[in-house]
Amino acid sequence: MVLDLKICPACGDRAERPQVESGGLLVCAECAHRWPFRRLPLFALTGPSGAGKSTVGPRLADRLGDLALVVEQDVLWTGALRDDVPGHPAFRSTWLRMAAMLHQNGRPVVLCGTVAPPEFEQLPERVFFSDIHYLALVSEPEALRKRLLARPAWREWDEERVEEMLEFNEWLQREAPSLEPPVELFDTTHIPVDAAVDRVETWVRGLLSRS
Repeated sequence: MVLDLKICPACGDRAERPQVESGGLLVCAECAHRWPFRRLPLFALTGPSGAGKSTVGPRLADRLGDLALVVEQDVLWTGALRDDVPGHPAFRSTWLRMAAMLHQNGRPVVLCGTVAPPEFEQLPERVFFSDIHYLALVSEPEALRKRLLARPAWREWDEERVEEMLEFNEWLQREAPSLEPPVELFDTTHIPVDAAVDRVETWVRGLLSRS
């Protein structure tokens, strides 16, 4: 079996826009070969930097055990994927392909990273997932500023970058209900870490129980 779902296991053609039939089969546009795959939901734990994703993620991985895979998107923020194109489509597409490959092991992925529905929902690789669910950790602006400026120097959080993240934080809180799909919000400003992990774990388990 070819793990990269964009590649046809029969003829080897690589699809720019993968096609999925209503019955859940991938279809090769070149040779018409059809093959089954696991089409699982993806969980995007999003929000601005400093809101708690990197703190919650490792503890969430322990909590979910064999139920889901928790991964950090920044490990691919490198090389040619680190571009200046709005929305970073190459970076986003690569992560969707990677998550879809991991799904073939039978466990859904919880992807921890800064993303919004418009950056995932329009990509060709979106067809690999039954749903993408979004939960955004957000914070009060001054608390977020303080967390970001307290980070180590190698992370390069100057005032300009901090302001950009504060704008994203504000945008999320304003637009979350009207996005497609809507984004759930969870304010971590005054929440202990264990309580934040509880909230995210409940979110994942609840959605999986209904899928």
